Order: sequence, then structure tokens, then C-alpha cells
Amino acid sequence: MTTAFFLCLLALFALAAIGTPIALSMIVAAIVYLFVRGQDPGLAAEQIIQGLYDSFVLLAVPLFIVAANIMNAGTISERLLSFCVAVVGRFRGGLGHVNIVASLIFSGMSGSAVADAAGIGKIIIEMMTKSRYAPGYAAAITAASATVGPIIPPSIPMVIYALVSDQSIGYLFLGGILPGLMMGAVLMAMNSYLATRRQFALEDPVPLSKLPRLTVNAFPALLMPAILLYGIYGGVTTPTEAAAVAAAYALILAALFYRALTWKNLYAILSASARSSAAVGLVIGGALIFNYIVASENIPGKVAGALVGMDVDPLLFLLAINVLFLLLGCILDATTLILVVVPLFIPACRQLGIDLVHFGVVIIVNTMIGLITPPYGILLFVINAVTGIKLSAIIREIWTFLAVLILALLIMILMPDVVLWLPRQFGYQG
Repeated sequence: MTTAFFLCLLALFALAAIGTPIALSMIVAAIVYLFVRGQDPGLAAEQIIQGLYDSFVLLAVPLFIVAANIMNAGTISERLLSFCVAVVGRFRGGLGHVNIVASLIFSGMSGSAVADAAGIGKIIIEMMTKSRYAPGYAAAITAASATVGPIIPPSIPMVIYALVSDQSIGYLFLGGILPGLMMGAVLMAMNSYLATRRQFALEDPVPLSKLPRLTVNAFPALLMPAILLYGIYGGVTTPTEAAAVAAAYALILAALFYRALTWKNLYAILSASARSSAAVGLVIGGALIFNYIVASENIPGKVAGALVGMDVDPLLFLLAINVLFLLLGCILDATTLILVVVPLFIPACRQLGIDLVHFGVVIIVNTMIGLITPPYGILLFVINAVTGIKLSAIIREIWTFLAVLILALLIMILMPDVVLWLPRQFGYQG
């Protein structure tokens, strides 16, 4: 390790330790590196500008953010919840099942775990606590189900992974469908077990005669995932254009069809979306210049060379990387991990013959699990902030859901076909 790179890492960790936002920490650390190496700091600006503005793929990120915020602002979330209550609310622990199914459906619209938790999650937590569920349990299952959001397409983390790995967003989206459904299934199985063990009360079932009306009410919202997937895999749109279609469809749905959006609300939505997009853009900018430094030091090549020289088994390597990411996920957010840490291992994956679509989906699932891993799981703090439920109560209940999600992750690692079967049906040759 060169002195310049050592000082760069020292600055990065020191700034992060005192609470500096990770994006600013990376940018300052990069400036330290360039100063010590005697290079022009203008290189940093050039790398950021080229990386941000030369990438058509990145346009999908703010568009999916806008679509998610519109869905949360209108009555669309409530209509979806009413539909889910009618379908699965009649079973023991029914509102827990509603929580998970609603997240599976909403994930096909937002692509963001935080949007899922802060929007539809807040509503369902209030429903669960009114039905005498423990607040900690309601918050924990909401946080766990929100992790499915970026696995089932569309997915903002997958867009970012496609940027750093040069993989097809379409195949990554396809690769996330079965893992996302499996995550939902294991969460529902755990909810059923806990509901029986703790004797949760049965909810009054919604009469089946009301189901057609509730389905018609929710149907336009349920169409969005189908429109997105048909646009991408039918060759009608690129993923970025599909994100624009999603935002436009959400706007038309909320404003004209459901009449749930005012000009004042629209202004607030666009302002919030701009702030969120700027925050993501700042992290991406910091990561781009930091990745330039990592490439200058040839860290990925050294890692790949060392692993090939050691004759490491690909499965053991994949397991070790996932353990590392689970640990890093306790203290770093998903975007930072994908942008900064993942590029270090992509050359090694290529050398070891690990499929990069499989690797990407597994790592994104891993980073989503990190969002609910104490002590710094971001979703735990988000739900604590929007509901006021004590963090200690959420953490006490989160461990069982964390365990089944890690089990699902292990199955995806050991059985690559869980990820790759669907992409192969659409011509993927990886």
C-alpha cells in the first residue's frame, strides 16, 4: 500500500467515524490522495462529471424515486393495502401477511426499500398496532419485508450495480424475481410460525363478495409492474425509458384516475425527489472518484491475482465475500457498498468463473439484509423516525426475520439457478 493510499483510507475512516456523510468523506479522502500524489484535483471533478453525465443508466434512479414518491403521496398505497387485506388478511397473523404481500407488490413500483418502509410501511404499522400487535413486532416485520423492495424489479441498487459491473439491467431485473419471491415466502412462513406460537388474534375476514370491487380499485396500480416488465423484455423500452414510463404512469394514475394529487402535493413530491436524487448522486460522485483511486492503485488486479495464485474455490470465495458484506452491512449503507466495495471483487469473480448476474443479485440481497442488521441498519432508524416506536423494541423482534433472510441468501449462493433460471429463459448466456 502506498503512502498516498494509506492516508486516503485514514482520512476516509476518520471522517466517517466522526459522523461525516460518507459521500463527503470519500470526496475529501480523494482530495487527500491527489494532493499527496501531486496530481491535479481537477481530475476528481473530471471523473465525477464523466461518470455521472456519460451514464444513461443513472437517469433511471431519479425517475424511480419520483414514481415511488407519487405512489406514496396518493391513495394508491391504501388501495393496494385494502386489496392485500382482502386476499391474505383472513389467516392467523393476517396483517403480518398483508405487510409482506403489500411489500412484494409495492416493490414492483418503487425499487427502493426506504420508500417502501416510509410509505406503505407506516400505514400498515398503524393498522397492526390498532389490532393489538406488539409495536416492535409490527415495525420489525415491516423493516424485513421492505428489504424485498430492491430485489423484485424495478431496483435502484441493480441499476447502480449495472453501472459498476457493465452487466445488463434487464437480466439483473429478471434474476431478482425468484429470489424476491423466495424472500417473501420465508418471511410469511416465519410470520405464520410466530402467529401460531404467540396466538395472534384472527382478523375479521373481508367478505369474498367485496373482493371483485377491491381488485378493480387496485388493478391500475397492480398493472405498473406488468407494464415495466413488458416494456423492458418486450423490447419496447430500455430500462431507463421504462423508469420514465413508471414515473409518468404513476403521475397519471394519482392525478387523473384516482384524483388524489394536488399541485401543492406534486410540488412537494418533486422537491423531495430532487433532494433524494441529489443525495444519491453525491454518493455516486464520491464513489466514482474513489474508484478512480482504487484503479490507480490496481487493487482489483492485485486481489484477482492473489486469489488465482491461491487456487481458491469459487464457492468458498463467494461464501467468504458474503460474510464480509454481511459484516460491512452492519455499518455501511447499500449504495456505498455497491459503488466502493463491489468493484474490488468483480475482476476476481471473472477470473474464478463466477457469473456476474448471480453475484450481483446475491450481493444486493446481502446489502438489503444489511439495512435491517443492528446496530446501524438504516431501515430500523427510518421506521423508528416515522412511527416513534422504540429502537430497542424493533431490534428485539428483528432477529428471527434476519435469520430466515440469511437462510434464503445461503440458498441463493448454493443454488445459482434460483437467480439464473429466469434470465436463461430470455436468452441469457452467462
